[in-house]
Amino acid sequence: MARVTVDGVPAARLAARWGVPQAGVFRALPSVMDAIHELAAQGAPAGTVVLAEEQAAGRGRDGRTWRSPKGGVWLGLLLRPPGVELAATAIRAGIAVGEAIDQLVGRPVTRLKWPNDVMLDGRKLAGILCEGRWQGGALQWLALGVGANVANVVPPELESRAIALRDVLPEARRLDLLDRLVPGLLRLATPGAQLSERELSAFAARDWLHGRQLARPLFGRAAGIRPDGALLVEMGAGTVAVRDGHVELA
Repeated sequence: MARVTVDGVPAARLAARWGVPQAGVFRALPSVMDAIHELAAQGAPAGTVVLAEEQAAGRGRDGRTWRSPKGGVWLGLLLRPPGVELAATAIRAGIAVGEAIDQLVGRPVTRLKWPNDVMLDGRKLAGILCEGRWQGGALQWLALGVGANVANVVPPELESRAIALRDVLPEARRLDLLDRLVPGLLRLATPGAQLSERELSAFAARDWLHGRQLARPLFGRAAGIRPDGALLVEMGAGTVAVRDGHVELA
């Protein structure tokens, strides 16, 4: 039986290529996030990577379904940071995805939509999911998931809201993105609890929501983020910070 590879590169070579302790590549999984949690519970080291050609039950935030056909990047990464803000980690991961895509395309093309979407030409290209597991008040591990449309076909009913990298870079391969993305994500292993000034500036430069009128999570105007990753919403009488919620434009 032929080994599963990413653009011809097997898992063992991927691990060495990216400097991670182990990498698994699968034809199909229910969810790379579930696989990361299972491996973490078994004692897998930080930096463990799981990739699937397809996911049968890929998920986004709040239990939403994420379609995961062949041709996309469906990545799970295990982190064991000493302490973390999930919202700040999602922002950091979004910046890493945006920077990797911009490097691949050769110019700044990505925007970030709080809390976890990477946008291109006003449509969703990638999403980030962070899930922590605690024992008491101590974080045991963090599963970080990235789903990115690369060479997969976007269903016709989603074309107004979603886009694939191949739409702007026809020759794009999953490996081209992963070679730039995984090293950037590994730097999230030892973050501070708060976003740095550099990270805040990097987000602000890509902030897709800034200045837009929101209907949800609060009615008001998007005004950037705080160092903990919370969204700032101007509401006339003052500015309110929102730590979680689904965004809808007014």
